[in-house]
Amino acid sequence: MSRATEFLLRRRGGERWHWTDVFTWFWLAGGLVLMFGPALWLVNSSFKTPAALAEFPPTILPYVTAQATVEGYDRPLPLYEVAGEDGRPRVLAEVRRIGIVAQMVDPQEPGETIRVNIRDRTPKRSVSFATDNYVEPFVAFDFLLYLRNSVFVTVMATLITLITNSMAAFALSKYNFTGRSAVMLLIIATLMVPLSVILVPLYSVISAMGLFNSLWGVILPTVATPTGVFLLRQYMLTIPDELIDAARMDKASEWQIYWRIILPLTAPALAVLAIFSVVWRWNDFLWPLIVLSRKEVYTLQVGLNTYAGELNVQWHFILAMTVVTMIPVVLVFIFLQRFITTGIAGTGLK
Repeated sequence: MSRATEFLLRRRGGERWHWTDVFTWFWLAGGLVLMFGPALWLVNSSFKTPAALAEFPPTILPYVTAQATVEGYDRPLPLYEVAGEDGRPRVLAEVRRIGIVAQMVDPQEPGETIRVNIRDRTPKRSVSFATDNYVEPFVAFDFLLYLRNSVFVTVMATLITLITNSMAAFALSKYNFTGRSAVMLLIIATLMVPLSVILVPLYSVISAMGLFNSLWGVILPTVATPTGVFLLRQYMLTIPDELIDAARMDKASEWQIYWRIILPLTAPALAVLAIFSVVWRWNDFLWPLIVLSRKEVYTLQVGLNTYAGELNVQWHFILAMTVVTMIPVVLVFIFLQRFITTGIAGTGLK
């Protein structure tokens, strides 16, 4: 702890602050807010009620306005503090609001209606976390079914992506054949083709194969990625060819060379591609939305779309479930982050 504190508080100018120290602090603080601010705002907003989400200006913490049951009114009324004639604050309940004027009553004496400008009142509220935003979707929403479908799609697509892309990269990096450079350029050129351009022919192929409304129809078209082939090929080029020649002299088959030599040595790059693939497949929305039309095969991202109706959007549920969907990606990144720097540096990417 002392070393961390010493590292954070050390100064270029010795005991006195240098202008670069101040600039560095502001730069790092600004970067910290930009990176983690939206995530923290998302988590805090996921615990807010629909009324709190509609407040303007918005608040960071989830506040809930206190309510009281007043005689003569069917529903509980929100409470506000209003300055009385003697200067002491009074607690009044809002009956209705018309423009900038609120009609309010004293909960103890509800017979008299008091008109108050909304600028002259302060809501009586406290910090409260709406945990029902996380509980209700599990009870009234097929969250576990959608979660299982998303896990299946992500895991299978990632495994097939690693196998197919590593095979292609192995062939393009360790075999000399006519047209190898042209094939690699063609693969890289597909990066410039957006998904929206190939949606119609891709849908036709999936429909002809009978994979419509099937999770495999979501998985198979996405397993061959030019980014993965390029990343793995660049890393495999750093593996000495002498290792492969030695294995061939020991009567090792091409499959054994690929499985027992190339794949273990390419583990850092495979880990980077695995992280990319998990993020891509887990957050994929457009293609599953096109292929899947039955709720039984919805992925999590498509299932969350059911909370966005034509006339009503349940933001409190969407925010809460978005936080839940972030957890698997964060866990994958935490466990595989030590491979990222090694894998990307070994591919020659800058």
